[in-house]
Parts: sequence; structure tokens; C-alpha cells
Amino acid sequence: MSAAEESVDLVAKKGASSVVWQYFGFKPTDVTQTQVLCKKCIRVVAITRGNTTNLFNHLKKHHRPLYDDCMMKKAPASTNVPPPQPAKQALLKDAFSSVTPYEKTSKRHIEITEAITYHIAKDMVPIYTVSKDGFKKLINKLDRRYKIPSRTYFSKVAIPAMYDKIKRQVETELTQVDYYATTTDLWSSRTTELYISLTVHFIDEDFQLQSRCLQTSYFPEDHTGENIAMGLREALATWGLKEEKEVCITTDNGANVVKAIALNDCTRLQCFGHRLQLAIENAVKDDARIDRTAGLCKKLVGAFSYSWKKKRALGEAQKELNLPEHLLITECQTRWGSRQMMIERVLEQNSALSQVLSGDKKSRHLIPSWQDIGVLESVSKSLSPLLEFTDTLSGEEYVSVSYLKPVLHLFNTTLLAPEEDDEEEETELTKSINTKILDYLNKKYEDPGTQELLDMASFLDPRFRMEYVSVNNVPSTKKRVTSEMEETACKVNMVTRVGRI
Repeated sequence: MSAAEESVDLVAKKGASSVVWQYFGFKPTDVTQTQVLCKKCIRVVAITRGNTTNLFNHLKKHHRPLYDDCMMKKAPASTNVPPPQPAKQALLKDAFSSVTPYEKTSKRHIEITEAITYHIAKDMVPIYTVSKDGFKKLINKLDRRYKIPSRTYFSKVAIPAMYDKIKRQVETELTQVDYYATTTDLWSSRTTELYISLTVHFIDEDFQLQSRCLQTSYFPEDHTGENIAMGLREALATWGLKEEKEVCITTDNGANVVKAIALNDCTRLQCFGHRLQLAIENAVKDDARIDRTAGLCKKLVGAFSYSWKKKRALGEAQKELNLPEHLLITECQTRWGSRQMMIERVLEQNSALSQVLSGDKKSRHLIPSWQDIGVLESVSKSLSPLLEFTDTLSGEEYVSVSYLKPVLHLFNTTLLAPEEDDEEEETELTKSINTKILDYLNKKYEDPGTQELLDMASFLDPRFRMEYVSVNNVPSTKKRVTSEMEETACKVNMVTRVGRI
């Protein structure tokens, strides 16, 4: 092999900083890089401890042109190097400042403490998180000068202080509110403690919808209509909200809650999500076919939920049959639409489920028959279009009450209306479910007070106006809108005059 050919294979020095190393290298087999070779003549050049003097001497003696080239490259770099500065001894206070803990009254300590408090409150993590080793290590890594206060400090000082601060901000906001709506609900915790919640909704000065959860209060009294009515009045008074300025309150359909709202003489709006769920439950109850297939689905889901072997086999079957690798869904009574989601997932994975269950004698009876599949498909056809409306009309970041009239119209004319032109595809069971849901919803929303509220909301929405208002209700709706606009205009003029005075 010639010198030129061998030079191509030389490996550069690791971590080299001197320009002279551009002309020298090592054989690939020299892993420790102990024998320096000249790229030009492939001679071994001895050096000690990275000293490059011998390398310069070799170029100067044997390869003058390369030496001159090397010195030209080296010169500009050497002229830009500043002269070495004498080392300064660090001051004692500077040496310890990087490890001295922040004062608890310092700005940095307060900022980090507030950030941790916000994390606990916003993400609803347990307060004892601050005492866990992993969290402490994380904070220490981010800023080792910060020392985390005890969990008692966060529970007794930091979180109450943040609550008071936010409460003052909300109270200031509510002083600017003329009219408002509320939402309330009663519920129990995992430890069966009873609570009542109240949320207020209002339009701010920038015409943006705002929602504030005012309180979730312990409510150990009997949940009678009288007690609930008093609790709601006390909550409004606590936040300085006038009862006569409350436009409406959205609740579920509990008899005690309905009575409480009547006692407070307030307009009640039914929660559409809850009402639709009750309509669906009413439509499918007392039907032996649906009860049997729903029970079969629950058992089927349970069989795969408690067996890792079946889960593994299901995953393999999904890949073999090119099905989505989805898990099965369990029905939950308190989760709206969970039965429909369970049915849809069983229908989606039916072939994979049948393949897995057919190989197990103990579970083979859980394979849905063609009759079961027919029932599930009929139920799914009725309920699938309704799921999206439950979430859409339960939103908090936008006004949803104006959608109710259009949605009910859509249910009656399209989604749940009989398919006269294609009766073969719509089974008797599907028709029965649709009819029951429609009858239930229409009956529950026929109350004159509710209709008046929905007509006003629909009229004020520029997308709908009078399109979904009953012809008989158009004159009264226009009259009320005109009256309220004149009343508002009078108030604005009065305020303007007082301001000028």
C-alpha cells in the first residue's frame, strides 16, 4: 500500500484543539491513539503527554510547505487570544451565596411557594405531595436554594391565603354584574359526606361569558326542599348577589331540588344532559331484549377486564383481523352515554371477541348471537347521534341555552323521526326507542315558563332568531324583548345623567 493510500485511513486525534493535528493521525486499529503518524510521509513521530513541539519540528524539518501553511493558520488564532488574566480569589460571601437558602420573606421564595400552592389547588393533588422525596428532589434540582415548607404550612397558611385572594377577586367581579344565572347540584363524596355546589354564570364588560364556582359547602342537613332553598339563598347573600337579579338556575330533576327552586320563586332550567340521559333510560327500560343484551355486554366486558390472558389474546386477534386496538368500555351509571359507548365498542370488536371466546369452553356462552347483534345495532342506531349533543349542550365556556329549541326541532324532524322512505333499515326496536325519547323530551319541555325562556334565548341568538319559535309565541316574545330593551336603555340613560351631575 502506498503512503498516499494509507494516509486516507488515518484517524484524527480525539479532542484535538491545535491546528497542527490536521497533518497527523492514528491508525484505525490504534484504539488508544499512542502512535502518531505523519499524514504526508507516514512516519512515526514521538510525543509526550500531548506536547505538540515535536509535531511542529517534524513539519519544519521534513515538510516545509506544510509547516508554513500550518503557521499561517495558527497566526490569526494566536493574535485573537487575550492575554491570560491573573486568577481572582472569590469573596467568601460569593462562595456561600450559591448554597445559602432563600429568606422566607424574599421575592424568589414567595414566588416558588405560590407556584407550588397553585399546582396543588389547580391540579387537585394531595397536599402531602410536598413531603414526598421525589417532589423534594425535583424542587432541589430546579433551585437548590429553595427549601420547601411543611405540608402543614400549605394546608393552614398557603392554600387559605390563596383562597382569600381569589375570593376577593371574584367578589370584585360580581360587583360589576347586573344579571346572572346559576347552576347547582347536590352530591356525596367517596366518604359519603354530603355537599352542595353553586356556580354563577355572567357576561362581563367585554361581552364574554364567565363562570365561577362560588362554593362547594358541606351540607349535612336533610336534603329537603326547604333546607336546599335556604342554603341557596344563604350562598347568594354571602357573595352579595341579589335574588331578583337571578335570571334562571340550572338543576337536575330531583323532586327536592325542584321544590327548592319553586320556594325561591326562581325560573328553573333543566340540565339538558341529565334530561337526555333520563329520556334514554326511560326508552330502554322494561325491554327484555335490551336488558338481556346489555347484561351480556357487561359480562363480556368483565370477562376481559379481569383476565390478562384474554386481554393479550384480544390484542393478537385485533392485529390479525386489522381491527383498532381499543380496550373494551364498562358501563357506569353516573357517566352519561357510557352504555352506548360500551355497545359501540362491542360491535366494533365483535369478530375479535368471538374469535377469542370460541377457544374457551367456559366463556363460549358469552359470544353474542345474531339476535343479540341485531338488538345492539338497533340500540346503537338510536343512541349514537345523541351522544354528541350531551357534551355540546353541557358546555360552560359558551352559551348553550339558545341551542335547545333548534336541537329539539332537529330531534323531532330528523334524528329521531320515523324513516318513512327507508323503513326496512329502521327496525321496530329502533322506532320504539326513538318514539319514547321524543315523547319524554317534548313532555318535559312543554312547561310555559321553560318555553318562554327558550324562546327568548333562541330569539337573541342571531343564528336562529324566530326560526324555531312557535308562531303563537312570536308576538309575546317580541313584546318582552322590546320591553326589556327599553328598560335597559332607561337605566343606561339614568346612569349617564348621574355621571354628568
